[in-house]
Amino acid sequence: MNALTEVAALLACPECGDELQPHDRALRCGTGHSFDIARQGYVGLLTGASTKMTGDTADMLDARAAFQGAGHFAPIAAAIADAFGTESTVLEIGAGTGYYLADVLDAHPDALGIALDVAKPAARRAARAHPRAASVLADAWRGLPLRDDAVTGVLSVFAPRNPAEVARVLAPGGRFVVVTPTARHLGELIGPLGMVGVDPDKDRRLADALAGGFTRAEHTLVEFAMKLSRADVTNVVAMGPSAFHRAPADDPRIAALPDSTEVAASVTVSTYLPHR
Repeated sequence: MNALTEVAALLACPECGDELQPHDRALRCGTGHSFDIARQGYVGLLTGASTKMTGDTADMLDARAAFQGAGHFAPIAAAIADAFGTESTVLEIGAGTGYYLADVLDAHPDALGIALDVAKPAARRAARAHPRAASVLADAWRGLPLRDDAVTGVLSVFAPRNPAEVARVLAPGGRFVVVTPTARHLGELIGPLGMVGVDPDKDRRLADALAGGFTRAEHTLVEFAMKLSRADVTNVVAMGPSAFHRAPADDPRIAALPDSTEVAASVTVSTYLPHR
């Protein structure tokens, strides 16, 4: 039994909201709406035009997978896994490569995961991120294609959030873990390389956005130094929003860097509990 089959009953038809059930190479609701499971292993629940979400490109995901695979963000992944307790099903919104969700599932062997992303290249990657992770192509801003109270944990790492929808799909007693960069994150690179910076008020804005439906229970700063090669730096630029505006492989500013550059990783891992 694969992960999609196991979590199918937690998913909701994006057309009518009914429960979905496996049927051949598709998921189908009782009304008759059917959604194919791609040969790469993900199910497409994206209907109509996307809204506010801009999906990552295949090149961005390749760069992110290379950087994550080198272990540079391993302390962040470990802190995320520690933030979850006995959750039975964890949804990651904007899952990208599925790296962080896979780490959570490794740390919690009885849990199932749902990796949700609006980009097809991400859905393809996430489908092979972990045997217990199901991959879903969907736009969180159009409404999460999950049933009410479907999951016991939700994760958002450097990704947009839809607080009302998270509150709807999160079961009572569940937790919402949010990871955001601080103004120090990658600071040694942002200025010299002209990268997109971090809003210093990001944490406050997050707390304000969630205040109506959640209470912050934990707030942990994860900060450490990384030794990055030029290839690593190229991947950092190529995997983030700066990649929409430039071709990092041809950047003379990266070529001018020393063989190894010390760069700060600085994020907060916050746990929010639903009011209900």
